[in-house]
Amino acid sequence: MCSCKKINFSLNLIQTIMSLETGTTLNSLINLETIKLKKVNLAIFGHGNVGGVLIDQIVQKQSDISKRRQIQLNIFAIANSSTVLLDKTGFAENWRAEKAHEALPYSPEQVIEYAKKHSLENLIVVDNTASDTFVAHYSTFVKHKFHLISSNKIANTQSLQQYDELRAQLRIHEKQYLYETNVGAGLPLIDTIKMLHHSGENITRIRGVFSGSLSYIFNIFSESNESFSTVLLRAIESGYTEPDAREDLSGNDVGRKLLILARELDLHCELEDVTIQNLVPKELRKLTGKQFLEQVSSLDVAYHIKKKNLKKDKVLRYVADLHGDLSKDDGAVMNVSLQPVAKNSMIGQLKGSDSIFEIYTESYGANPIVIQGAGAGATVTARGVFGDILRLSEKLN
Repeated sequence: MCSCKKINFSLNLIQTIMSLETGTTLNSLINLETIKLKKVNLAIFGHGNVGGVLIDQIVQKQSDISKRRQIQLNIFAIANSSTVLLDKTGFAENWRAEKAHEALPYSPEQVIEYAKKHSLENLIVVDNTASDTFVAHYSTFVKHKFHLISSNKIANTQSLQQYDELRAQLRIHEKQYLYETNVGAGLPLIDTIKMLHHSGENITRIRGVFSGSLSYIFNIFSESNESFSTVLLRAIESGYTEPDAREDLSGNDVGRKLLILARELDLHCELEDVTIQNLVPKELRKLTGKQFLEQVSSLDVAYHIKKKNLKKDKVLRYVADLHGDLSKDDGAVMNVSLQPVAKNSMIGQLKGSDSIFEIYTESYGANPIVIQGAGAGATVTARGVFGDILRLSEKLN
């Protein structure tokens, strides 16, 4: 009781003294302390579907993040392949109009110099492009004190030598590189695999449906009486596929995702090691996008036969599979193909555009760890990139 009175008396005395001498109350001092935020400066490259949504999310949530996490996210650069908009004080909701009227041609080195000139700290490059040209600048950014976050898969699927060189630069300069959205959009997949692998858990297999667009197409096609081309065209119109759906149907994107997961297990793999079934017939691969759409109905007979030949308890799924002796650097077998799977299996029960990942380990045996959820879409992917930004920001000084 006495100690409480002493504390209250001391606080009142301090508050009175401060009020008399400076006109400042203790409460206002506490408020001043709480607004001393950690400032994190972001350079965002790519402001199309994912990048544009991401910038809007950050701008809308800035105040909330400042209050809840004591972090001030400041976007000082917004760029596409040709122009950049720079402002050390950041941008508001009208950033698109500013970019349209005030952006200038640039080089990545100019963005680095701008950050240096204005003494910006806690620097993060966010890559939402699909550019291999921009990826070539990653090491330069790392050398100049930038951390990396990317939804762009290219850095993680280029040659193993380039992959290892980037990680060497990250270690030398003590910088982080986060890319959770490279596989599974906003699902917590890569972090889960890293945690299992680094804790010594022996992962024996990773299998699943890695493409939200192909998930949607075959989930609908397997269960309906509609033609394959009808389902495909609806997927295109609904925005589930790339503008040219052959990008999805080729399987290359799924193959790249499988390679990324293999490399997370320290397996020495190249993209050429992945066997990929291209779902686009050879005669349709070199057509223009418009010509492909005009002839898309030519796919119907072949896919009708595939579905007709299915047993009653089976459905079609486009499955990625990493297996083999994963304890050896070169022991991986990687396949991506259209397969009949049991209707009552986890993969067979997929709905909509969900992705699913089954992670088999030595400890869990035949019962996999299953991660399932929305595997496609700009909003979901942007939210995943936003999550990476917040996780990295928490680690910065």
